[in-house]
Amino acid sequence: MQERDISRADVKKCITDGEIIEDYPDDFPHPSCLIFGYTVNEKIIHVVDGCDGEYVYIITAYYPNIVKFEDDLKTRSIPVIQK
Repeated sequence: MQERDISRADVKKCITDGEIIEDYPDDFPHPSCLIFGYTVNEKIIHVVDGCDGEYVYIITAYYPNIVKFEDDLKTRSIPVIQK
C-alpha cells in the first residue's frame, strides 16, 4: 500500500462503501474477496481482503487498469489467446 500511495483511510473507505466484485470462498487460509471502491480522493481502487469470521485481513490494495479489467474496472478482461 505504501509503495502505491494508498492510505489506510483509502482502504477503509473502499471496504465500508465499496462493492464486492469477485468472491473467493475457497481461498486459504481464509475466504477472501475483491472489492471495488473509491479512495478518499475519489480515485477508483481495488482491495482484496480475507475474513476468518472475527477479523478482516487486508491482502492487497491497488489501482486497477484496463489491461486486466474492462472499461468499468469491475469486470475482469478475458485474455486473448493468439494462434
